Amino acid sequence: MNKYWYKNAVIYSLDVETFKDSNGDGIGDFKGLKESLPYLSSLGVTCLWLLPFFDTPNKDNGYDVRDYYKVDARLGDMGHFAELIDSADEAGIRVIIDLAVNHTSTQHEWFQKSRKGKDSKYRDFYIWVDEKPKNDNNNMMTGGEDGGSNWKYDEEADAFYYHTFFSHQPDLNISNEDVQKEIFRIMHFWLKLGVSGFRIDAAPHMFTEKGKVDFGEDPHSIFRHFREFVETHKKDAILLAEVDLEPEKYEKFLGDEDQMHMLFNFYVNNFLFLSFAKEEATPVAKALKKMPQIQEKEQMAIFLRNHDELNLDKLSDKEKEEVFKVFAPDENMRIFGRGIRRRLASMLGNDRKKIELAHSLLFTLPGTPVLRYGEEIGMGEDLSMEGRSSVRTVMQWADRKNGGFSDARTEKLIRNVISEGDFGYQKVNVNDQHRDPDSLLHWMERAINTRKEFPEFGWGNYEVLDTGSSKVLAHCRQSDKGLAIALHNFSSEEQKVKLKLKESEDIIDIFGDKKYKKFNTDTQEITLSPYGYRWLHKRHNFL
Repeated sequence: MNKYWYKNAVIYSLDVETFKDSNGDGIGDFKGLKESLPYLSSLGVTCLWLLPFFDTPNKDNGYDVRDYYKVDARLGDMGHFAELIDSADEAGIRVIIDLAVNHTSTQHEWFQKSRKGKDSKYRDFYIWVDEKPKNDNNNMMTGGEDGGSNWKYDEEADAFYYHTFFSHQPDLNISNEDVQKEIFRIMHFWLKLGVSGFRIDAAPHMFTEKGKVDFGEDPHSIFRHFREFVETHKKDAILLAEVDLEPEKYEKFLGDEDQMHMLFNFYVNNFLFLSFAKEEATPVAKALKKMPQIQEKEQMAIFLRNHDELNLDKLSDKEKEEVFKVFAPDENMRIFGRGIRRRLASMLGNDRKKIELAHSLLFTLPGTPVLRYGEEIGMGEDLSMEGRSSVRTVMQWADRKNGGFSDARTEKLIRNVISEGDFGYQKVNVNDQHRDPDSLLHWMERAINTRKEFPEFGWGNYEVLDTGSSKVLAHCRQSDKGLAIALHNFSSEEQKVKLKLKESEDIIDIFGDKKYKKFNTDTQEITLSPYGYRWLHKRHNFL
C-alpha cells in the first residue's frame, strides 16, 4: 500500500452526467463512465475526481444534496457505482468524490425536520435566527443572487436561516458535534464502498462567522478529526480541500500534517494566467516564491481550469483587467465580476504551442496535476449557456451525432454539445485525435507518461532559478532520487538563458517542444523557441 500515492498521481476531474451516456436518455451515467475507463487508463490517469452524484434536486449541479446515502437515479444505482469502483481498481485508477457538506438542499430530511420547531434535534443542524442581522450580506458568494442576503426567511419555521451560496442551500452548522458525527458516517459509508478520499468543497467557508455559531478557540480541530477518522478507516485515503486563500493561510488547513493531505493551489493559478496574458514569467515566479515549502505528507494540487469560473480575486483590479482584456474581452465571457467562464483552449486562441506550454507547466509546477475532462483534446465552451454551464458541455468522443456522447435526440441532452466553429465535435473529438499521431491527445499521453516516469516533479522542495530573462520561468525540484528542472518561455520570441546550477553534470533533456542537442554542462546556455519548454533531469545514483 502506497500511502503517498497522491504525490505522483495524475487526477482527472469529471461530472458523470456530462461524460458518457450508455442508455440513450441524454444523461451521462456510471455505466458509460465504466466503459470509458480504458480510454482514461491509456491517457495515463491514475485517479478520478467525481463531482457530486448524490441524490439531488439538481438546482446547483448536484451540490444541493438531498440524501448523501443515495446516488442520483439518472446516473444509475448503487450497484452501478460499485461496478465502477471495481473496474477502476482493475484499471489502476483510484476514485475520490466530492464531499459537499458546507450545506444541503432545503429538501434534505435534516432541514425539513429543523423547520418543525426549536425543540427539534435537527434545529441546530443549521443556523437559525429570529431576526435578520443588519449586516446580512457579508459573505455572499453567488454575485448577489437571491436578493443579496445571506439570510432567508422560512414561513414554516418563522425564522431566518443562513446560506453562503444559494437560498436553496442552507448552511450546515459544522460546529455542532452531531453534524460532525453525521459527516463521519457519510465518509465511512463511501470509504467502505471503495473510494480513496474526498474533495472538501469550499473548506474555508466552514469556519466563517455565521450568526451566533461558536467554533471555539481552535475551529480547525474539526479538520483534524476528519483526517484522523479517514486515516483510521482507510490508511491511504486522502482529503483534498478547496482553499481559495493567500499562501500564508495554507498552513492553517494543512496543519502539522494532521489536517488536509492536499490543497488546490488557487494562488499560483491566478498568477499563471497573469503571466500568460502579459507573456511574462515574472508574475508566476513571484507567486511561486511566496508559496511555503510543504512537508512530506502534504501536497498542492495544480490545475489550469476547473468546473467553475476562473476566479481571479487574488489579482489586483489592474491585474485582473489585464487578464480580462486578453482572455475575456467580451462581458459575456465574464461572471460574478471576478472570473472568466471560458475553457483553456479557447482562451489561448486554440494555439497549439500555447496549449502545450500551459500543460507543460501543469505537469511540472510543484504539486499534483489535475486535468479537467476534455482538456486533453482541447475542448471549448458554449457561451450561449448561462453562468458556469458554459464550461460544462458534454464530452466530445467522435465526429457523429451528439459528438458520440449519447444516441438520444439532441434536445434531450443534459447539457449542450458544441457543434459549430473550431471547437465543434466535428473538429475536436477523441476518435479523430486517437488516429492522428500529431494530435494534442497523443502529446498529452506522452507528457503524462514522462511526468509519471520522473516523480521528482511531484516530490521534494522546489526553487525558482534565475534565468536572466523576464520571459522565462525556470524551477527545479530535488528529492532523494533525483533533480528535475523545467524551463518555460512565456513569450512569442526565442529566448537564450543561462542557469546557475549547483549540480550540472549528467543532466539530460527528457521532454520538450522539439528535439534538442545534449545539455551543455559547461555554459548551461539553453535556447527556448517561442512558447517553448524543456524538462531536464538528473538521477541520483546510490549504492
